[in-house]
Amino acid sequence: MSVLPIAEGLWTAEPRLIGARGPDGRVRFPMPEGDAANGFEPVALSPTGTLWSWTIQNFEPKRPPYQGPEPFVPYMVGYVELPSEVIVEARLEDVTEPRIGMPLALRIVAFDDARSTFAFGPIS
Repeated sequence: MSVLPIAEGLWTAEPRLIGARGPDGRVRFPMPEGDAANGFEPVALSPTGTLWSWTIQNFEPKRPPYQGPEPFVPYMVGYVELPSEVIVEARLEDVTEPRIGMPLALRIVAFDDARSTFAFGPIS
């Protein structure tokens, strides 16, 4: 699997997603870019969370911005609540029977032949 991320600054080597704590104390993900990042501090987010909601992505998203593999393969996507931090949208990997409240852990997975992305899967 490639270690080249789909975008810089998304996760640490451990891995943990990199969020942003704003001047108001709220945590966001991902870190804002450019001038929008003023006043934000990077924060390593929890590597575990719980499934808040989910669906199946059955159709290819519009291009751009979608730049995924061809041919398109449907995938499960969910909102994962990281404790006391933020709710993150992510692919779900190896989840066969999703249920709200299900404990999940961060994973780095192949996106295509050259890049990696993040996903969440069951805690083993």
